[in-house]
Amino acid sequence: MTEPIGDLSNRMRDVFRLVVESYLDRGVPVGSKAIAGQVSLSPASVRGVMQSLEERGLLAHPHTSAGRVPTEVGLRLFVDGIMQASVPGPSERAVIEAGLGAGPVEQALAAASATLSGLSACAGVVVTPKVEMRLKQLSFMPLDSGRALAVLVGTEGNVENRVVPIPPGTSAAQLAEVGNYVTARLAGLTLAEAVGRLRAEQSRRREAIDAAAAELVAAGLAAWSEDLDQRPLLIVKGASNLIDASAAADLERVRRLMEELEDAHEIVRLLEGAREGEGVRIFIGSENRMFALSGSSVIAAPYRGSDGQVVGVVGVIGPTRLNYARVIPMVDFTAQALTRRMQ
Repeated sequence: MTEPIGDLSNRMRDVFRLVVESYLDRGVPVGSKAIAGQVSLSPASVRGVMQSLEERGLLAHPHTSAGRVPTEVGLRLFVDGIMQASVPGPSERAVIEAGLGAGPVEQALAAASATLSGLSACAGVVVTPKVEMRLKQLSFMPLDSGRALAVLVGTEGNVENRVVPIPPGTSAAQLAEVGNYVTARLAGLTLAEAVGRLRAEQSRRREAIDAAAAELVAAGLAAWSEDLDQRPLLIVKGASNLIDASAAADLERVRRLMEELEDAHEIVRLLEGAREGEGVRIFIGSENRMFALSGSSVIAAPYRGSDGQVVGVVGVIGPTRLNYARVIPMVDFTAQALTRRMQ
């Protein structure tokens, strides 16, 4: 449990704040001489205060350096009780809002992730709304005697494609006929609704295409619907930002982090925890099980749809040593901008 900030003396609080700010800015252990020049204390007195802070678990003393660094407990105390957040400036707000302009929602969400990544030098992440895809068009391109490329276009402009098996000897004209039938008769329906109507027409023998083709389409749409339903709806941009200047000296940490980022289901599960609060949620290092080994922090905030309900989460994944005062308000503003975009 983090120690209440009120339990620290003014002297301890001032030294602690300066150590954390210096470490977050420079990324190296902070010595007493660097702090003594900013407060009315001798280096020896500063060392005494640092020792007291270390005994309280707020600072750590790396073996290779005479300086101190904040612990995860110390960072939590700093974020919750000392840090003065800085509101995103006009240029940052303009960049964020520009990416959320006209175009499909998927494009705006990808832009939000990429913009956050660029502004924060972290990995930008977005959990997208789970919306059922509605059919607009289906077309086939023959590849060989037993396979074709099926291209499915949704009403929102999203496109899915996959290779599907086809009966040997199926001609390009027959595939075009199947595509035209689906586009004409099933457009506007969700994939599940399209499968239901096609099955119903099969049972009544009212389909305008032969039974084998109808079964092929029904089975394909059913599988497609199941895949989309189970897919983690996650956008990650800028993961390479997490390989910083210290990567060469700590390849094991980088390896773990890259493995963690590949587990989309677990990232979604972690970010879903941010749905529960009204504002920004901050997970520092081992506070979240997923990124405990790589020592990463997650800052995330929910955004809402037109009905006012939470539909997704936006945020960043970065090192524990990041500019919390700048990034936290940036994530919050992006969540608010996405909420306005979803109206």
